[in-house]
This record gives sequence, structure tokens and C-alpha cells, in this order.
Amino acid sequence: MSYSRQMALVAEFHVHRIRPSRIAYRLGIDIARVEGWLSGEQDVEPFQRLVIACKKSNYQAQMKRADRFRGQQAYEMRVAAQNDLR
Repeated sequence: MSYSRQMALVAEFHVHRIRPSRIAYRLGIDIARVEGWLSGEQDVEPFQRLVIACKKSNYQAQMKRADRFRGQQAYEMRVAAQNDLR
């Protein structure tokens, strides 16, 4: 797996709040590399761009799911999506 693909997958897992040790185990990546990306010690700018892109994608998916519902449930789903984006 390429370095950029690893970084993209780590960003995606991080957005979904998966622990760094679990990310490393699932992807077969060195835990030091995963923690370096998450702590901002290496590849700061590209990794942050990937995290932001994953958050936006996740936000869009949540909003699309909320459109299936009406009333209070749809409102709560939209609020949760907005909170996750922050």
C-alpha cells in the first residue's frame, strides 16, 4: 500500500474516532507513523487536508441520510452532523 493511501486511510479512520492502536493493527502500519500523523509531527498539512476532506464527506453523507426523515428526527440528525463537522 502506498504512503499516500496509508495516510488517507488513517485520516478516514481518525474521523470515525477509531483508536490509533486499532488503526495501526487494522491497516498493518507502524503505530509510530499513525501517532505521528495524528499528533501533527509529520506530514501536517497533507494529513490535515485529508482529515478535513473526510469530515466534509462524512457531513454530506449524514445530511443525505437526514433528508430521508422529517420532523424532530431529521433536525436532530442535522444538528449531530453539524457538531461532528466541528
